[in-house]
Amino acid sequence: MKFLQKYALPILVVVSVFLFGWIFGQRYGRQLTEGQINILIGSRMNNKLSKVVSYIEHDYIEPLTADSVAELAIPAILAKLDPHSAYIPAREFKEVEEPLQGEFDGIGIVFNMATDTVIVLNVIPSGPSQKAGVVAGDRIIRVNDTLIAGQKMAQREVMKRLRGPRGSKVTLTLERRSVADSVVVEVTRDAIPLNSVEATVMLTDNIGFIRLSQFAKSSHREVKAAVDTLRKQGMKSLILDLRGNSGGFLDQAILIANEFLERGKLIVYTEDRNKSRLRQFSDGSGSATDLEIAVLIDESSASSSEILAGALQDNDRGTIIGRRSFGKGLVQSQTAFEDGSALRLTVAKYFTPTGRSIQKPYTAGKDEEYNMDIINRYKHNEFFSADSIHFADSLKFTTPKGKTVYGGGGIMPDIFTPLDTTNMSKYYLEVSGRNILYRYTIDYADAHRKELSDAKTLADLETMFAKDKRLFNRFVDYAAKNGVKPHLRDISTSRHIMEAQLRAYIARNSAFDSNAFYYFICPIDNTLQAAIKTLEEND
Repeated sequence: MKFLQKYALPILVVVSVFLFGWIFGQRYGRQLTEGQINILIGSRMNNKLSKVVSYIEHDYIEPLTADSVAELAIPAILAKLDPHSAYIPAREFKEVEEPLQGEFDGIGIVFNMATDTVIVLNVIPSGPSQKAGVVAGDRIIRVNDTLIAGQKMAQREVMKRLRGPRGSKVTLTLERRSVADSVVVEVTRDAIPLNSVEATVMLTDNIGFIRLSQFAKSSHREVKAAVDTLRKQGMKSLILDLRGNSGGFLDQAILIANEFLERGKLIVYTEDRNKSRLRQFSDGSGSATDLEIAVLIDESSASSSEILAGALQDNDRGTIIGRRSFGKGLVQSQTAFEDGSALRLTVAKYFTPTGRSIQKPYTAGKDEEYNMDIINRYKHNEFFSADSIHFADSLKFTTPKGKTVYGGGGIMPDIFTPLDTTNMSKYYLEVSGRNILYRYTIDYADAHRKELSDAKTLADLETMFAKDKRLFNRFVDYAAKNGVKPHLRDISTSRHIMEAQLRAYIARNSAFDSNAFYYFICPIDNTLQAAIKTLEEND
């Protein structure tokens, strides 16, 4: 390892030439053979570099393979390029790709480990665990022969034991309320869907809400199905929530934008190093061109989220609400290696229909400075005031209907909503920061499992909360027992925030899952409230 550390830079140069030859073949539609790579290297460097690598591999005093040299050198090479070119080692590739593929192999439960115990919050309907008899509220004590409860085991380690190839079996030892003895079930793992649409719910009689967490392979299909579901419930206007959505597959963003745009509208274009452009237009098959739409974004909305928001904004379609988005507008082309690793290399830039570059400025090789951008925005008050965000006149663009939009990185919303901290207090920060509020909701849901299961509608949940007059007071008592003494003035300041969060977290443990969460959190979400107001005024 000392050798690798000492000679990382020379090795970096060696491997970079190999890498260039390999990428060159992939970029232009063919993979070079080993002989062709050697010819390419030889023509550039008189074959010196290949001899150096061969010399290290065969004669260095300690055994060292070319692959081990590459594993060290490739990330170092890419670190000198742009912030988004990346190497994904084989051991990490599955974990990185899985959320975008739309499914994984597992047992089909949602669980929490807030109290060092694996508590089953929800069981996926018709999934492997439900078929085996696992129910919400169960505690997982053992997975096969491994004791899980009380072991302070990392969540990732628990997940590794629960997941596995479809068709394989896992034995769970469960502790269940009202049952004296432990319950043992055998679960046969199967494919579990990963939904990118987290919530599909009506917030008012006319306004529907869709929360899209990422752009996975199934995102367009999921969004289209969600729109159809909400239409049947009376939706006339839609709020599409892209806050915190860091992107994913470009084609899904284009397909979703197409649903809202009339025929012939430019959605996005890319431009490569040779200034060659590839344009994507709407084809007129969109099923939601009649809907009023508001799109929610924030500083964590990136890449495909920005392409979708920019396409709608630049085509005067809908209203963008929230805070300036991340500013990730570089196009990566992914190439897989035989060992299961992959390279994501930046090959072009994204531009919105008016010609705005989505990518924020960066300096090659200075990733730390680039990663500090969001923190700097916070320090410069950009999260709290639109007046703190300044654009040069050269970054002004105009939409077909005359609206001014801004370039320079990210999407600036039409309506700015500040990060809301007005009702926060020291007491609130204590109970939320120490996870006491959330732990209380798990205990509450566990104790009221029957009432939550019996609720057939969100209105039933509202009735349940209205009947429980002491829900909040019991929470204050619970917090006191866990080391946070009540402070009357602080509680008065933050009570409505805490009450909404208590209802939202408890409701998420019901059959309505995230739909219920967003329904009950809506009253304290100032960006959601701004969207509702905008759509109601437009209507």
